[in-house]
Amino acid sequence: MNEAINVELKHTPLHGLHVAAGARMGPFAGYDMPIQYPDGVMQEHLHVRAAAGLFDVSHMGQAFLKTTQAPIGAPQAHEAIAAALESLAPGEFKKLKRGGLRYSVLLNDEGGVHDDFMATRPAMEAGDGKLFLVVNAACKEEDYALIADRLAGRAELDILDDRALLAIQGPKAAAVVDALFPGAGEQKFMTMVPTEWEGAYVLLSRCGYTGEDGFEISVPADDAERLAKALLAHDDVKWIGLGARDSLRLEAGLCLYGHDLDGTTSPVEGGIDFTIGKRRREEGGFPGADRILRELSDGPARRRVGILPEGRAPVREGAVILSADGAEIGVVTSGGFGPTLARPVAMGYVKAGFDAIGAALQVVVRGKPLPASVAATPFVPHRYYRG
Repeated sequence: MNEAINVELKHTPLHGLHVAAGARMGPFAGYDMPIQYPDGVMQEHLHVRAAAGLFDVSHMGQAFLKTTQAPIGAPQAHEAIAAALESLAPGEFKKLKRGGLRYSVLLNDEGGVHDDFMATRPAMEAGDGKLFLVVNAACKEEDYALIADRLAGRAELDILDDRALLAIQGPKAAAVVDALFPGAGEQKFMTMVPTEWEGAYVLLSRCGYTGEDGFEISVPADDAERLAKALLAHDDVKWIGLGARDSLRLEAGLCLYGHDLDGTTSPVEGGIDFTIGKRRREEGGFPGADRILRELSDGPARRRVGILPEGRAPVREGAVILSADGAEIGVVTSGGFGPTLARPVAMGYVKAGFDAIGAALQVVVRGKPLPASVAATPFVPHRYYRG
């Protein structure tokens, strides 16, 4: 006889606000998270594209990686911590300027993506020797264990379990944030600024996961509810759940780890080879470098592509991709309806030679091949603030 196994889900510091707002909650990465609010996924999605949406991403992992090879703030400290992280990831962290933010990937020994993450160099000289990391919720414990094991004797992790993380995204996000953090409207894209809000120490990063302009705000857990209410007090701001977060990032052509990226996928196959710095391409020295450098030179066996199915039927993850003449050439890794475009969109991997923009494909939906074509991503243009 099978018995249901009850797993106790964790709560973010903002859980009570989601319930009070009428959110439909559900399990995600071990947390009870808001999937959607009463307006529904479609309206939430369109609100972010038109105004400003607030996301609770406190389930993500936040940590400082600190060198143990030099005193923090010493002239050689940044070089030491950058070299340590470069032994696990292909980014060029030694050149990262103070306050600079970089998207990268942790690699396994076969050159596959263990996880993707953000790394930031603190803005103040006194922070040299530290890097602020934000990693995916579902992978954070594995990430922490990998980093601690591989960098033992070189660096240590200070895991920030006492902080929440909010994301505010959309064309009106900057005006809202600037009202609480004067000057934030002029902050450069992919930078992080330490600041204060009503006595709370805040890390304000201009980045996001929707293709829109916006910010991620790291705040002490005890202050998170106050800050969320202050942001929501603005008429342009509404709560947005994980359902719309997924459709927004799909339209923006952004990967979701565990779907579009995994331990078998190289950064080259995944179309994120911009994560591999110029110096790193010349020197190597990161896990799986032989495979990755070979793929950069000769091309990979498969590539991630955007897919535009014809008709109105959404194409879901796992759907088989066929060539125009019916040969199996790949699989869909993300798919759904794109509210901004009012049509289905998808991403997936196809064999090399079938990835040309405009190439005819077929995708199998409910056992029936439907016509589609390879499309450029992002499906909706990015609107990041460039100054």
